[in-house]
Amino acid sequence: MLPDEYRTIDFFTENALPAPRVTSAEAELIAAEHLDITARAQSLGSQQDANFLLHTDDGSPAAILKIANPAFGTTEIEAQDAAADLIASAHPELRIATVLRRPDGSPRRTTVDTENGPAVARLLRYLPGGTLSGPQHLSPGTVATMGTIAGKVSTALRDFRHPGLDRVLQWDPQHADRVVAKLAGHIDEPDRRAAVQDAAADAWARVQELAATLPLQAVHQDLTDDNLIRCPDTRPPMPDGVIDFGDVTMSWAVGELAVSLSSMLHHDGIEPHHLLPAVRAFHTVRPLSPEEAEALWPLVILRAAVLVASGRQQAAVDEDNTYAKAALDREWRIFEQATWLPMPVMSRLVRDATDMADTPARTVQAAAPVRPLLRDLAAADITLLDLSTGADSMDRGAWLEASTEDRLAASALADGAVAVATRYAHPRLTRTPALSAVSDATVPTGVDVWLGRDSVAQAPSAGKVLAAAPGRVELTHGAQVLTLSFPRTVHPAVTTGTTVQAGEDIARVPSGTALHIALSTADGPAVPRLVRPEHSAGWLALTADPTPLLGLPADADGTGERDLLDRRDAVFATVQEHYYASPPRIERGWRHHLLSTDGRSYLDIVNNVTPLGHAHPRVEQAVSRQLRRLNTNSRFHYASVVEFTERLAALLPQPLDTVFLVNSGSEAVDLGLRLAIGATGQHDIVALREAYHGWTYASDAVSTSLQDNPNALATRPGWVHTVDSPNSYRGRHRGADAVHYGPEAVAVIDELAASGRPAGAFIGETFYGNAGGVALPDGYLAQVYAAVRRHGGLAVADEVQVGYGRLGHWFWGFEQQQVVPDIVCVAKAMGNGHPLGAVITSKSVADRYREQGYFFSSTGGSPVSSTVGLTVLDTLRDEDLQGNAVRVGSHLKSRLEALADRYDIIGAVHGSGLYLGLELVRDRVSLEPATEETAELCDRMLDLGVVVQPTGDHLNILKIKPPLCIDTAAADFFADMLDLALVQLGHGRTG
Repeated sequence: MLPDEYRTIDFFTENALPAPRVTSAEAELIAAEHLDITARAQSLGSQQDANFLLHTDDGSPAAILKIANPAFGTTEIEAQDAAADLIASAHPELRIATVLRRPDGSPRRTTVDTENGPAVARLLRYLPGGTLSGPQHLSPGTVATMGTIAGKVSTALRDFRHPGLDRVLQWDPQHADRVVAKLAGHIDEPDRRAAVQDAAADAWARVQELAATLPLQAVHQDLTDDNLIRCPDTRPPMPDGVIDFGDVTMSWAVGELAVSLSSMLHHDGIEPHHLLPAVRAFHTVRPLSPEEAEALWPLVILRAAVLVASGRQQAAVDEDNTYAKAALDREWRIFEQATWLPMPVMSRLVRDATDMADTPARTVQAAAPVRPLLRDLAAADITLLDLSTGADSMDRGAWLEASTEDRLAASALADGAVAVATRYAHPRLTRTPALSAVSDATVPTGVDVWLGRDSVAQAPSAGKVLAAAPGRVELTHGAQVLTLSFPRTVHPAVTTGTTVQAGEDIARVPSGTALHIALSTADGPAVPRLVRPEHSAGWLALTADPTPLLGLPADADGTGERDLLDRRDAVFATVQEHYYASPPRIERGWRHHLLSTDGRSYLDIVNNVTPLGHAHPRVEQAVSRQLRRLNTNSRFHYASVVEFTERLAALLPQPLDTVFLVNSGSEAVDLGLRLAIGATGQHDIVALREAYHGWTYASDAVSTSLQDNPNALATRPGWVHTVDSPNSYRGRHRGADAVHYGPEAVAVIDELAASGRPAGAFIGETFYGNAGGVALPDGYLAQVYAAVRRHGGLAVADEVQVGYGRLGHWFWGFEQQQVVPDIVCVAKAMGNGHPLGAVITSKSVADRYREQGYFFSSTGGSPVSSTVGLTVLDTLRDEDLQGNAVRVGSHLKSRLEALADRYDIIGAVHGSGLYLGLELVRDRVSLEPATEETAELCDRMLDLGVVVQPTGDHLNILKIKPPLCIDTAAADFFADMLDLALVQLGHGRTG
């Protein structure tokens, strides 16, 4: 019997919807006999339908055979196909699984008999690329693209009408309460069943308050990770295809986004706030109303509850459905994540993401107190305690000490403060650990007060005591609830249920007591004292600033300046790029840690500018002391410039005994080249490819890094001649064949001389830093230096990145090659962040510069710069940081090599000491660079608390050059987070 053409499903009249039982052989027969295609059928998973991928004889995919559940009528299938055609027409940039058609335009569709009754079978367009299914972490870009697609589908279907949309589906959120009620009994575990029922009831109640305002329209209703297809070969995976229109119906428009969001929640490392890019993207394409924004997260919870209940029921009634059973764990994970934060918190975060945060106001304003909360305590008696990233009290790692808050409060009281209070909503750096894979709760939702004398807590206004017990009182204050927490030794003077008047005693609080004060909405969830920065906008909306109760003005918004990045872009030339698309605001560093204004600590893996570590006290003290005395230019006579240049020259072999001081590596290289040209009278320079030397005219001219300048090789001036990058891993000569680089470079130098243009200099990094820490082939510099000198030129060594002990076993990179250059250029590490560079050469070369005029640098070699340089050298020696580079660097490299044994994407581990490079490739034979994967990895590492960036011409190498003070614990944290990120991003393990 054929299905009724106009029948549509009503889920609640069906006992169950098991998928049609069709074998691959039967599918092949259906395709051949009814749909005019001979192919091999491969079964695909489905919750309620039977799907097969049809392959031609040569194995290539031909089409999808979809056999709908017999419960679905023909008119419903027609609606699905019409919706697919409509979206494909409206958005040709999207690939849509439309029905295939015969030459006459009719759909390749038929009705077949199954053991459950007649079912509609049809051929659909196959979309290559694969789905986003599985646990792989979704990048912010992927999440946003999923939101964009949902928005486009929603706009395309807005005016779509069809009789087949009149359906009652279990996946329609309009029926979520009934579905959970009907199916919750299949959840065997009582605690989980109760959790699903309770969450669904709360979410349903909230949606019903808004339901009358929510627009209805046609929806796909299944734009999940299972049904969005990746664009082939995109990395990270970006969807551009849509399949499975089986749940098309008429429902709340905002449900389209809710369904998509819920499907992201089971992916590795995804938390609810990671979904906000999808919300923003959807809102950009199809703006949400305030009511839809408010309903969105309750609908996500309802979807999660329906998934859990439906999954358990489907697995019970369709025991052979491995697809349904495999989804049970991820469905529970979705539910856990959907209900992890209270619904009002997530709803506020959604409004915040869609710029509706001021509707209503960001935070509730507290009612003005009739009496101050603490009797006889004036605002002038209270010292505000700043615990933020920018507070001076956080200097020298004080934020890491567990007792810092109490110590600072005690110090303020000792200095005469009557009371000390913290700031509401301002992130506390004191609450962040040094190393953490997730942000910690740093944003306070109330204030803490330390008392220096006895006081009485009194009712600020008339109210009702909601709870009173030793150590805690809750009472109403206007529309909010005022909570006072103190040690259990403090007993309230009020009892639960009583009414108090303004000024009535609440508790006597003795001197030395610390109490916590918070204001929250009366009907909201319990608010933690501290919340994570990512969630703070949601939590703070449920609170009010209690400082006015102390007589202090309400604090400014503690969320910081949101437009700072826009202001930067407006006035700071954008060619001066910043790390990351959405960078954290870093305002403090300590040792090998970077601290954001949110109170997040990041492990710094990139800063070779600060070898001693950030904010080293010895440097800070030396600079401060010198600035109090003198800072001028080096034409004046003072001791520090002499002492520093003597120390610097003593670190180099003879005849390198004469020092020029400048401000940067670019200036050092520029001056080094001018010295070589001036000393030799030969204006041609030989440089290595894939190198970066600086931004001045001369240093840029010899820079050939394609990432710093994509046209580098084509735009070199005529006096610059390049030789092959002597990269033994991915260069023209690899492995043992790298010995050919030296003779080939020598040949270029000889040919230049033979043409009458002998090189005045050869310049190169002595250890290939810009290429990711690749050691030059043994003997390479000896051969090249000898050749250039043979023709009257000089050897210029760029030690800007690799010098100063970073390589561990060698203080200078040229020592690894057992050569002595004629000119050494150095910077970066010299000043530990202070602008300082130097060129060291022989007196004979330096003296020839006089023929070109004089040399002068206003701040190069200034008293402050010289003092900094001396202090850095002293500290490198006294703290044995070069030795630390050997010890920790060797340990870290062994950890990275162990990862390389387990992950195919790691092609090589380069480097020495604490100048390492982790090269990522898509294929270990072809060495195809994993450029996009590297960028995605860096973004994920930031989320895991690590700052690391790519380098190399293909940007596929993690540059690992942390401050030299890094310890083993931090090195292990980096390796552990790298391991975790590689798993989460789906790179898998080789063993």
